[in-house]
Amino acid sequence: MKERKIKIADITVGEKHPLLFILGPCVIESYESLLENAKSIKQAAEKEKINFIFKASYDKANRTSLRSFRGPGFKEGLAMLAQIKKTLGIPVTSDIHSSQEAGPAAKVLDMIQIPALLCRQTDIITAAAETKKPVNIKKGQFMAPWDMIKAAEKAYRAGNDNICVTERGSSFGYNCLINDFRSIPRMQEDNLIVIFDATHSVQIPSEGVQSGGESRYVSHLARAAVAAGCDGLFMEVHTAPEHALSDAKSMIDLKQLAKIIDLAKKIKESIVG
Repeated sequence: MKERKIKIADITVGEKHPLLFILGPCVIESYESLLENAKSIKQAAEKEKINFIFKASYDKANRTSLRSFRGPGFKEGLAMLAQIKKTLGIPVTSDIHSSQEAGPAAKVLDMIQIPALLCRQTDIITAAAETKKPVNIKKGQFMAPWDMIKAAEKAYRAGNDNICVTERGSSFGYNCLINDFRSIPRMQEDNLIVIFDATHSVQIPSEGVQSGGESRYVSHLARAAVAAGCDGLFMEVHTAPEHALSDAKSMIDLKQLAKIIDLAKKIKESIVG
């Protein structure tokens, strides 16, 4: 079996490489907020010397309530991410919600993300893969670990091998997510690059207009995931999570981020050393 690794911009991710960190706010709230968050997270990433991709959604199209904040939308949000990329010189990612968005998004994004609720949609995965940009397929809360290779194979068939998958918890009854950390090595057995989403994993879906969450457990889950051998961590980070317009209760702040990165690096070193 070939070495598990992919390339995102100038970052190599995989079994013999440092952890990848995908970090940023849940949704674009405004350009000023986006820039503030991107600058702060970039500074933290440079201080900790980590491989980092900035993330933010231009449209939260899968909200439970019509009253939930969705973001600026496709064209305006993508333009903001392009400006952030140019201004700060950092790689960026966001999620697309239709196959028609893939081509224009690929002109800006360094990696295209497929939302968890769309991870079985063949056309959107194929369209994203055909852009030749790396694709991150988030594992649906309803998906078994051994089924994610089938989602990845749709991208492989389109001629794209730069594919990773992201574990973000499984539905447990109503409005509750749990994590089975066996899923990380299980998906790696299929030669997949596996990212762990530590913030959506503490989400309490559909709790009112905004989803609820228990951000105090993010660090625990992140540490467990790194110990289980994940190839990277996805975490939603905000300079002021309590005022965030989406996923406020599951995001972390910069102080929490620094602590988690430090512990994650030490755990990674201990298991590979």
